[in-house]
Amino acid sequence: MRNRLAAILPAYLALYAACYGLAFGIRFDFATPDEYEGVAWTTLPFVLAVKFLWCAATREWQRTYRYVTVVDLAAVAGSSLGAAATLLALNSTILHGCPIPRSVICVDFALTLLAVGALRTGYRAHHELLRPRLVKRKKQRALIYGVRRSSLAILRMLQATQSLEQTYRLKGFVDPSEQAQQSRIGGLPVFPIREGWAALKAQTKARHLLIPGGTPGRIVRELLHVCSELQIRVHVIPMVDDLVDGRFTLSVRDVTVSDLLRREPNQLDLEAIQHCVTDRRVLVTGGAGSIGSELCRQLWELQPESLTVFDQSEYGVFCLEREFYGQYGPQPNLRFVVGDVLDAQALDRVFSEQRPQVVYHAAAYKHVPLMEENPQAAIVNNVFGTRAVADAADRWGAERFVQISTDKAVRPSSVMGATKLVAERYVQALSQTSDTSFMIVRFGNVLNSMGSVVPTFRRQIEAGGPITVTDPEMKRFFMTIPEAVQLVIQAGAIGPSGHVMILDMGEPVRIVDLARDLILLSGLRYPDDIDIVFSGVRPGEKLEEELFYPQESGARPIHDKIFCSAAPTGLSAMGVLSDLSMLEEACGRSAAAARSALTEVVEKHADRTWLKTPARRAA
Repeated sequence: MRNRLAAILPAYLALYAACYGLAFGIRFDFATPDEYEGVAWTTLPFVLAVKFLWCAATREWQRTYRYVTVVDLAAVAGSSLGAAATLLALNSTILHGCPIPRSVICVDFALTLLAVGALRTGYRAHHELLRPRLVKRKKQRALIYGVRRSSLAILRMLQATQSLEQTYRLKGFVDPSEQAQQSRIGGLPVFPIREGWAALKAQTKARHLLIPGGTPGRIVRELLHVCSELQIRVHVIPMVDDLVDGRFTLSVRDVTVSDLLRREPNQLDLEAIQHCVTDRRVLVTGGAGSIGSELCRQLWELQPESLTVFDQSEYGVFCLEREFYGQYGPQPNLRFVVGDVLDAQALDRVFSEQRPQVVYHAAAYKHVPLMEENPQAAIVNNVFGTRAVADAADRWGAERFVQISTDKAVRPSSVMGATKLVAERYVQALSQTSDTSFMIVRFGNVLNSMGSVVPTFRRQIEAGGPITVTDPEMKRFFMTIPEAVQLVIQAGAIGPSGHVMILDMGEPVRIVDLARDLILLSGLRYPDDIDIVFSGVRPGEKLEEELFYPQESGARPIHDKIFCSAAPTGLSAMGVLSDLSMLEEACGRSAAAARSALTEVVEKHADRTWLKTPARRAA
């Protein structure tokens, strides 16, 4: 700061003195009478003192010159006007014996405003316009997608970040609207997209396209495919929310698969969420998994009274504990518990010690083909694990219980889907007699979850291929983990007891298209660099998943992206308990008996017969 003032104060001293002297010259047509020359020299120290006091009052010297804004120029105007008003007010008192002509004060005000404003804008112009032309660097030509506020923020970020400013030479904006007109923004031309990408590349020689982080996935996917044909690299500038959440740093990054499936940001009912979570004791089972760990991250940001993470994976709990402690340090109201949801004593111990008011049940086995080979494990964990946690929530008086379910529970063709359907039915049956509000949230696949398709494809690409896809027509609903968790928390806050909340998953995506997108994101080409082979539908899989049963197709919306199904009819608590007894007895006999019993139970509730035998693995 001292070095800064050592340079600024002499500059302002010379500038103010020159403006004051020039004001006298302008007033008297540069033929100042001797008597007024004496006035000028006599009052100069006083005028400088007044101006410096106003500079100090408005913090003029603390304001940056490199990134001057309209706010800074307004402060300059305020300081100059304040000094002029002070001189006019004191002209008839302190300066009564040697008054300054009022016209000189007015001219001095105008000159001071112009001179200081020019000093500030000139300094910024030097850095942004002159200096880049004087310093010869090989820069990459780039275009910015869109003309929205987020697109303009990219321009400001590149101008403000020296390393990026020295990397990219911006050639203009690309306006995607049909009514786009040729214009200029920030000195850069705006190109209507109707001119065509090939013409834009030929005109600008651009090799990079910068897009805002909030751009919908459908548009990102189109841009990625079009630009890859023209050898234009697509990059994403993270949004402010991503930077605040710590998911990304301020930089230009490559497109990720999450960008391809990104949708418009959720408009959350924060008041309802805070009422449900803030200052409440919260428990998350399966808290070290993909969904569970993100649940814990977002719930912690909502400032619960306490948060208990419960999971059977010691390593998973350890990793999440290190992450939280590294970011927040040890917290007395944050507990990490290694335990199994089937361990009744462990559950009772946690519930009795922590007395959770809100329970999120995310513990489950989810891999479809693997559970086809292990039906007993799927039934025990997914059905009886859910029963154990739900019963504990009821027994210990929890206020809310939110079960994480799946689209595979809709007319299930797999063991995993069938077990999740039976778990849904048990929770709904329990809600009929319990004071606890029980609700179910159902959604499809989430990107980058452990063991899911995206990490599998990445490993296959790293190994040189090929990528294996089961069927060219296989489709799935996809959602990013953070978005899914946001909506789970929202649904748990506003959903009625006993109902299924179904998340709006958008349009289903063909798995083969996702594979091709990942090949492009890896900088490779299909089929030249990486091939795709079709292995056939695996046991338990359907070509397309569903989110609704027919009776749920008229589900009412309770949020922009959440639907609430009608309350189940004809659901008997005694009947559900009888089904669970039959499953428990069958699991103790054999895998075949467990599968047969599960088939029988599901057929009671599904409107279409669930497959009694697993689909044969295709050759």
